[in-house]
Amino acid sequence: MSKKVILIIAFVFVSNTFFGQAAFDKFDGQADVTSIVVNKKMFELMSKVKMEASDKQAQQYLSLIKKLDNLKVFTTSSTKATAEMKAAAEKYTKTGGLEELMRVNDSGKNIKIMVKSGTIDGQIKELVMFIDGSKANETVLMSLTGNFYLDELSVLTDKMKIPGGEDLKKATKNKK
Repeated sequence: MSKKVILIIAFVFVSNTFFGQAAFDKFDGQADVTSIVVNKKMFELMSKVKMEASDKQAQQYLSLIKKLDNLKVFTTSSTKATAEMKAAAEKYTKTGGLEELMRVNDSGKNIKIMVKSGTIDGQIKELVMFIDGSKANETVLMSLTGNFYLDELSVLTDKMKIPGGEDLKKATKNKK
């Protein structure tokens, strides 16, 4: 294989990885959008917290956060920002190599969960969740990257009180 082909492949891989991490950054700092962004360094620091060895949920939580790279959660009640989030999530799903894991429509609340699979069966490299029509007409867009399994996420949503976490927990309860 020539050096030119290797460089092109490397560029495509790096640009896809960068695009995936930056696809929703435009919502960070918008006046009508609440943002929660946790990066790998913070997850590393959180994993060093001492917890009671007998607390099974705490141990599961520590195990999971060691596997995470980034968490981005954006919430809004603005119809303009909701439309932008929905368009960004749909575009990213198509261009980012994600596949729809599930879709739930419950009393006007629409939940879409898309994933990018990892190298090991059942492993997830990225999870994107979009909730439209939740309580108080709040829209939630969440992106989580790392190398984790779907059944590990309930402990994260419980401990970090992530907006939309209860919906994710309910929607994925039987998807192991």
